[in-house]
Amino acid sequence: MAAAPVWSVDPRTGKQREQVAVEATAQEVDAAVRAAHEARDTLADRGLRAAFLRSCADELEAAKDLLVETADAETALGPVRLNGELARTCYQLRAFAGIVDEGAFLDVVIDHPDDTATPPVPDLRRYKVPLGVVAVYSASNFPFAFSVPGGDTASALAAGCPVVVKAHPDHPALSELVAKVLRRAAARHGLPEGVLGLVHGFEAGVELIKHPLVAAAGFTGSVRGGRALFDAAAARPVPIPFHGELGSLNPVVVTEAAAAERAEEIGAGLAGSMTLGVGQFCVKPGLVLVPSGAAGDGLVKSLTDAVSNAGSGVLLDHRMRDNFVAGVAERAELEGVESPVTPGAGSEHTVSPGFLTVPAEKLTREGEHDLLLEECFGPVTVVARYEDDAEARAVLSRLPGNLTATVQLSAEEAAGQGRGAEILAELTPLAGRVLVNGWPTGVAVAPAQHHGGPYPATTSTSTSVGATAIERWLRPVVYQNTPEALLPVELRDGNPLGLPRRFNGRLER
Repeated sequence: MAAAPVWSVDPRTGKQREQVAVEATAQEVDAAVRAAHEARDTLADRGLRAAFLRSCADELEAAKDLLVETADAETALGPVRLNGELARTCYQLRAFAGIVDEGAFLDVVIDHPDDTATPPVPDLRRYKVPLGVVAVYSASNFPFAFSVPGGDTASALAAGCPVVVKAHPDHPALSELVAKVLRRAAARHGLPEGVLGLVHGFEAGVELIKHPLVAAAGFTGSVRGGRALFDAAAARPVPIPFHGELGSLNPVVVTEAAAAERAEEIGAGLAGSMTLGVGQFCVKPGLVLVPSGAAGDGLVKSLTDAVSNAGSGVLLDHRMRDNFVAGVAERAELEGVESPVTPGAGSEHTVSPGFLTVPAEKLTREGEHDLLLEECFGPVTVVARYEDDAEARAVLSRLPGNLTATVQLSAEEAAGQGRGAEILAELTPLAGRVLVNGWPTGVAVAPAQHHGGPYPATTSTSTSVGATAIERWLRPVVYQNTPEALLPVELRDGNPLGLPRRFNGRLER
């Protein structure tokens, strides 16, 4: 049987643009993984890895016009958004190059023998080594930043792990172009093409997670797809780490004092956040707890005005469009749910933004309204009107894990008066990033960033954005009583590489 074609599709029309590849067979997946495995030693030199990552950024920037044009044709995200996302991706690659140069990620710890300790301490030297081949599953909604050249790929390469990417079907032409660009960067440094493999197709993704030479995986996508791969990773004869970002509601709590103080500002900010990128951000605020009464009414009016003025948009593909239309319709039919601005179909190829309101009391107990506590991908949010703090807490207690949780406070509450600290304590167990008086859309690439959260937001406690994302692809090794001449150079007493390390209990830099 002939291999299935992989088509590039225009989401603005639903029409096929071009055939860009064919779905990979099990044999082709095997070849890609084996080529990556063979390339491991070529990434051993940290200086070479850092230079490679910088060249990846340089090559992406050199090909910017073609890449953005192709990305827009396949995603309808628009050149402004895509240029910004590509710039973010290049910054991230260079940031990881800097992390590789610094070397702190190796976590070097050296303890000389101590016969006076109880029990006695032998000579111990610890650092971290790369796991091996990493499988990366691209996301639909960030064709650069969470796809072939994205954070999973950049952090894995920085760790010294070759990568095999399973391309997302929503941007296959872009994936092929980016892979060629990154391989061109590899060639500049004498690295083999195998350091970055690319495969297409659902079955190829399944074969990839099962391959015995794949040592770890990174995924960004749906709960259903991510959980299936997570279970497959755990069911292998040798289970592997699976770092998956699956889904998030990203709750927001608006205090009564905040609503009374700046209802118009909060309503407009919420509208901007929930419609950004046609509501296709993984950190879109999907549930907002707003007080009942006049202050909350003012916020809802501001939100209504702002969302009513937001235009319709194109989702990443027609399957997502159909799921959005069906999902909001099902939610709108629930008892007590109202639609101040009705979300749904715009035209044959678009969706229109909107939001739903519901008494918070409906969400405090198990039942059919639990659907409102599940992510609906697209430009919609649910505003739950709460009567008192106890009711708001009851809703929060029923939420699953999230990437983010936000509280909107008044100036007085933000200064430490009122329940601000108490609400933060209630939100902290729910999310990996807690915001005050801001909006969660937008994930800065910074050393302190954490993009993850309790399940189902992610399947591990790690982050996929920020400096510590590299830790996912490393494991510690200790050498005991090993002669200096046999030690890895990173662990020798004289510190010839000038690495940050902990030496006999003292931190050296």
